[in-house]
Amino acid sequence: MTAPKRVVQLTTVHHPTDPRIYHKESKSLKKAGFDVTLIAQTNENDNIQDKPIRHIPLKKYNSRIKRMTIGIYDAYKKAKYLKADVYHFHDPELLPVGWLLKRKDNVVIYDIHEDYTTSILQKDYASMPMKKLLAKFYKWMERFFARDAALCLAEKYYKDIYPTGVCILNYPMTNDKFLNSKREGPAEYKLLYTGNVTLERGAMEHARIPLLDEDIEVHIVGKCPSSIAEKMYQAAGDNKERLLIEGIDQFIEKEVIESHYLNTNWLAGIALFPPTEHYMKKELTKFFEYMNAGLPIICSNFPEWEKFMETYECGIAVDPYDDEAVKEAISYLRNNPEEARRMGENGKRAVKEELNWGTEEEKLIAWYNELLGQATRKQEGIDA
Repeated sequence: MTAPKRVVQLTTVHHPTDPRIYHKESKSLKKAGFDVTLIAQTNENDNIQDKPIRHIPLKKYNSRIKRMTIGIYDAYKKAKYLKADVYHFHDPELLPVGWLLKRKDNVVIYDIHEDYTTSILQKDYASMPMKKLLAKFYKWMERFFARDAALCLAEKYYKDIYPTGVCILNYPMTNDKFLNSKREGPAEYKLLYTGNVTLERGAMEHARIPLLDEDIEVHIVGKCPSSIAEKMYQAAGDNKERLLIEGIDQFIEKEVIESHYLNTNWLAGIALFPPTEHYMKKELTKFFEYMNAGLPIICSNFPEWEKFMETYECGIAVDPYDDEAVKEAISYLRNNPEEARRMGENGKRAVKEELNWGTEEEKLIAWYNELLGQATRKQEGIDA
């Protein structure tokens, strides 16, 4: 009996139960018969050892320099020791590690979660000339170290940047609890945002919503740095009691977020991001999660986002800086509950029939088998 192919998922940045890395890719590969190991940072309070995927912990460093030097070297040593058939890494800082791990008889995959060039340009840790220099350095590093790696793309538009990459899109796993749930009765006057909280992801735009309506509540569920939470509370002013943030300086597990979707009859899911090149073309993962849960969406009116809302008839796109337009969108959903319910059901149907991880899982497994077959044929040719 042939031993299962060994796969190592490797990250020095993401949480060990990151939805894409752990819940989608790793679990799907294990279900398909691969021997999967995850190498990732771990906090003392992370309950990871009793999870179904074997986990090798990396020390968590508060210093970015230590993480990108000592941490990366530690990740390389632990990954190399496993002598895997496939190394699947998820962070640009691991590009040199992927290059070092590549052998003639194995597969190395670089999973591109972000458009890192535009991501670097929108960071606030350096001046614009320095950020442009860093972006150019990243592109050089990527071209050099990823030349023998297979590219896994989480977004459709990344194909324009990486034409040889394969799209394994970050669609949600269908959830029977969500699909079988019904939005009955009037929705509560509450809006929900899930996921990491940053200024680029609309932290201040969401924080201002309680100022627009004296009754609305805004619930934020996701990791939020305390410095940003403080700015959000300041922006909400005297209405900050209607801005509820869960996840200040802590990661929120997928299961906790899902419980929030189910425990409240939300008016809508929100994604009022300020315009940045980094997000304007992205189909946000949270869109699919809101749709999966049957929530109508209120989002920014970027052309791609507005087109998405119109295609699936699942929400309303507005100018995130136009307070009156945001207020009108909220009022419309409140005053037209049947239309809000229809939008939610449209989104749920789209996820069930088209925009779900099941379709991407099949692509992932087929692609793995293809890559391993290519590696085997290449090795046999060399050995011959």
